[in-house]
Amino acid sequence: MERAAPAFVTGGSGFIGSTLIRRLTEAGRPVRALARSDAAARKVADSGAEPVRGDLGDAQALRQGAAGCELAFHAAARLGAWGPWEEFERINVQGTRGAIEACRAAGVRRFVHVGTEAAVISGEPLHDADESLPLRPDSKAHYCASKAMAEQVVRDASGDGLETVVVRPRFVWGPGDTTLLPQIVELVRSGRFAWIGGGRQRTSVTHVDNAIEGLVLAAKHGRPGQAYFVTDGKPVVFRDFMTRLLGTQGVEAPDRTLPLPLAEATAAACETLWRRLPLRGEPPLTRTAVWLSALEVTIDISKARGELGYEPRVSTEEGLLSLRRQPR
Repeated sequence: MERAAPAFVTGGSGFIGSTLIRRLTEAGRPVRALARSDAAARKVADSGAEPVRGDLGDAQALRQGAAGCELAFHAAARLGAWGPWEEFERINVQGTRGAIEACRAAGVRRFVHVGTEAAVISGEPLHDADESLPLRPDSKAHYCASKAMAEQVVRDASGDGLETVVVRPRFVWGPGDTTLLPQIVELVRSGRFAWIGGGRQRTSVTHVDNAIEGLVLAAKHGRPGQAYFVTDGKPVVFRDFMTRLLGTQGVEAPDRTLPLPLAEATAAACETLWRRLPLRGEPPLTRTAVWLSALEVTIDISKARGELGYEPRVSTEEGLLSLRRQPR
């Protein structure tokens, strides 16, 4: 049997990237992964990939990683609800552009970008949102705006021998999460967590295995220049889901609530103060945090089902039960 051509992964030491590497290598595909530190290199090697030392600003490392690869998966990103715009723009926008240029020069056939529903969010709820919604590079939240710009760079780059596709999971969760769930657990344990608006809004979520399924299918079947939402399917009630998710870590969710209008006003005021004054750390509340945790965001995945053949591999219920059984 002919050996599969290698794939190149950025962000391979992260939550989605490391899970993707394991899925690809288990299927018999060799993987190279960009690693910006010794710790990242060890993690991608443990996941089964060949580390390539460098970051998104290192054109030589990007070309080395992409050389001889058929596929590339771009999972690296600047995450977070706060930080200087220049950093979000450098990593999420310019870093994406650099990865595309390296892959095009290396003759990579298909470039799959890990997008997000945040790219279409600017402070309004989303009800059964689909891919017809416009990107929001004008969003006041740096993460949202930079991911919108990055996606536009990816979609505009499709052509001249390189096919680009975007996959947009919403609220990725599951085993191996080193960012979202640990942050929420820390907020609860420190007494800083509250249900904004009561937390009873409906929301779509995406188990990490379902996000990976979408990426793998997009590499095979996605139409060049297109974006695809993927989720666990049926939306959940945010408060119910988060209570059970915290419970998998032995953490009891608090009852404290914060009215949504007050949270929005507080977030806007905090961001203004932190930008104008030399205040340390992050604001206690940001627009991004409010928008992504307190607004209804439900997603229609009909396009992924119809064009990619996507169906969730793991239901929300199965994922929660499996996570509860894992040692903490």
